[in-house]
Amino acid sequence: MMDWLFFFEVSLAGLGFGALYSLTAVAFVVIYKATRVINLAMGEMLMLGAYMFFGFAGALALPIWGALILALAGGAMVGLILERLVIRPMLGESPISVFMVTIGLSSVFIGLVEIIWTAAPRSLPGFLPSDPIFIGDAFVAPKTFWSFIIAAVVIAVFLILFRFWRGGVALRATASDQGAAYAMGINVPMVYSLAWGVAGLLAAGAGVLLGSIAGISSEMGFFGLTVLVVVIVGGLDSVLGALLAGLLIGWVESLAGVYLGGEYEHLVTFMILMVVLLLRPWGLFGTREIERL
Repeated sequence: MMDWLFFFEVSLAGLGFGALYSLTAVAFVVIYKATRVINLAMGEMLMLGAYMFFGFAGALALPIWGALILALAGGAMVGLILERLVIRPMLGESPISVFMVTIGLSSVFIGLVEIIWTAAPRSLPGFLPSDPIFIGDAFVAPKTFWSFIIAAVVIAVFLILFRFWRGGVALRATASDQGAAYAMGINVPMVYSLAWGVAGLLAAGAGVLLGSIAGISSEMGFFGLTVLVVVIVGGLDSVLGALLAGLLIGWVESLAGVYLGGEYEHLVTFMILMVVLLLRPWGLFGTREIERL
């Protein structure tokens, strides 16, 4: 007989992890919407944010919240520098060229982390409440619960800014029609920098939350590969799609890992990807536009 309480607990754990997929996927989508760049280094930007937090809180022994703020600022700075020094000079080049550059960046970030902190896995200083969490009779791991809450709040704040803040409006206008944005006096290169800076900040935040649950290592970039699947399933240019697909993939992976076995977690993810690509190549919520690279 089905144990519905256990099913509920597994589902909550999956949704909690899925919120981290959603947070990172939003960063992915912001860059794509503004600059049409598929950034395969997103997972490594996430990893770099987690290691910066580790460095500030561990090696420099700064207060936790001070280290967190510096790590987020560092993530935003990494995004801004990448856009200005690496991506902007590539404007006008073929999409596959920019795509390959982001793959190279991911290798650079991994090498940088291993030179500074070595390849050994590390644990982040605990900063999330550890009291047991119950929703009804269902137990939720405290770190998973608080990570979900923080990710949800960050996404909500981002969506409000994206909707009402002047910079968010400029970003949406640029994403819709760059020519019209120029005509309206919007500083489009500045919007490019803004998109990469915001994405770097979101990725660093997701990296710290992910690291607080599972620890950090130079292999964290694999998380970005799953996030790429999430973004494609939701639609490359859809923030709503990124949010819902992140939760869906997190939930399905959790169920598959518990009921089928850990080796099936990522298998079902890529099966979902194949089904979506066959039925809706533009994703569940993306713009109906297909480009062959």
